Amino acid sequence: MLLFLAGTSDARELAIRIKQVGVPLLASVVSDSAAKSLQEVDIPVRVGRLTEEQMMELIREQKLNTVVDASHPFAEEASKNAMAAAQACGIPYIRYERPGWGYHQDPRIQVVSSYQEAAEAAARKKGVIMLTTGSKTLEIFAKRLLSEPDIRLIARMLPRVENMKKCQELGIEQKNIVAMQGPFGKELNQALYRHYGVTTVITKESGKVGSVDEKVEAALEMDIHVILISRPKLDYGLVFSDMEQVVQHLIGKEEEDGRSTF
Repeated sequence: MLLFLAGTSDARELAIRIKQVGVPLLASVVSDSAAKSLQEVDIPVRVGRLTEEQMMELIREQKLNTVVDASHPFAEEASKNAMAAAQACGIPYIRYERPGWGYHQDPRIQVVSSYQEAAEAAARKKGVIMLTTGSKTLEIFAKRLLSEPDIRLIARMLPRVENMKKCQELGIEQKNIVAMQGPFGKELNQALYRHYGVTTVITKESGKVGSVDEKVEAALEMDIHVILISRPKLDYGLVFSDMEQVVQHLIGKEEEDGRSTF
């Protein structure tokens, strides 16, 4: 049985495909909603973040013999923990990296390498900033931008109770919160930009599956500036950006051993 790090829609699709070819797996997700979507297709799942030590313990307890990391492109800590745990336990690590979005060169797109750099760039631009990077790093932007007199920060995130509590703790007013479940099409993105009078959008290069293209293209059509956070650069080792390649690799591994290792 393999350990499968999931949580995104494309990860769910890959998990289903692996199950279809007869490879047993245990999925690990962060949220209850992600767990529910996998349980609906009879994939066993555990919920909650894992440290490196906890992942090692899970691998040994469940006698898992491969780690397939299909976590979000920006789940840097999860991937680092998975690689370290797999190495410590002496089992293979396979990374599924959703395809990136080939954004075009445009003077209105500023590419940065970190959330901190994005916050600094936004502080220089002023105006109405719409943040579309989720709640996990909200504190970085709130601390840097809320005190700026010429900036209005609009935070767009999932409609979760804990997200609303975080906004309250950080001092983000209700009128500046957009709590909606995506993905969003270009028309809805533009309607939100227009409603709030957005002058700059902050997003991250999460790939077309993450609808980054819809956010950016919608903004550029309205002559809105974009601060785009590039993906973390990790040395994953064995990486696939095609789901079928992951499946075929797992099948090939089984055939090469001459017996079922799963």
